Amino acid sequence: MQKTPSTLIEECQLLRKQGYSLDEIVRTTGVPRTTVYGHIVHIPLSPEKQSAIRIATTKRINEFNITVRKGKALPGRVFEKPDSWSPEFVFAVSHFMFDGEILYGGCAYYNRSDYLIETMRSVIKRLFGLDSRVDERDDGVKRIGYYNVEFGQYAKQKSVELLSYIQMAPVEEKRVFLRSFFDDEGSVGIYKNSRKVKGYQHNLIRLSLVQKLLKDFYIDSRVDEKYQEIVISRKENLIKFRKEINFSKGVYINPKRTNSIWKKKLEKRQLLDIAINSFQG
Repeated sequence: MQKTPSTLIEECQLLRKQGYSLDEIVRTTGVPRTTVYGHIVHIPLSPEKQSAIRIATTKRINEFNITVRKGKALPGRVFEKPDSWSPEFVFAVSHFMFDGEILYGGCAYYNRSDYLIETMRSVIKRLFGLDSRVDERDDGVKRIGYYNVEFGQYAKQKSVELLSYIQMAPVEEKRVFLRSFFDDEGSVGIYKNSRKVKGYQHNLIRLSLVQKLLKDFYIDSRVDEKYQEIVISRKENLIKFRKEINFSKGVYINPKRTNSIWKKKLEKRQLLDIAINSFQG
């Protein structure tokens, strides 16, 4: 993951101190949601602003229910529940954890990748029988939401359970979990003689879990607590990562990011190939 310029970090923090919400800062600065969060999480909003956000969220959900679900039984009041964990079940819950949100009122998932958005929709439909629509923000990030209290509580329970289960899960489910993390939070860094795969996550416990699971595939990594990221370096580790985990086909970098050096649409897995092939010797 490329470092965010200090001026943008300062701007994000200043906006937060002025009472801007996370989404408002993202729209104003164009900095990715997960990056902004890590730099403002320690700056609390005023009780008045928090109350206003809750009211706005409730209003949005109510309007969605009225306009989209008018005349329909609310899907999800009774939803299907898988009997046991599976690669698809791990895929769904892990993506909600990494690039989504699990709230009291339901779940949502955000991504620019059409592949990830459509795969999530298909998996959620097969597993739980729930439908969704795709909304796209001005910055190109797409969003799917499943607003139902029962589903939100169920997903929260399963997200906690998954963190323990995945450590003893079959190898294919561990692979799915790791690929979900790097698809959502990962990047490939190529700078001078440095070649690295990184994954950002403000939750250090989850980063330590990712590191432990990588070790199961004999991939060495380190956790950088300062920048809240996991780092995979050296050619042999990148080759193992490509073979065992890799990024999903159809998951691209954002060429419009202010700190992007590529300025064109490239798959993350293409960048990983470039990084590995550029090692000398």
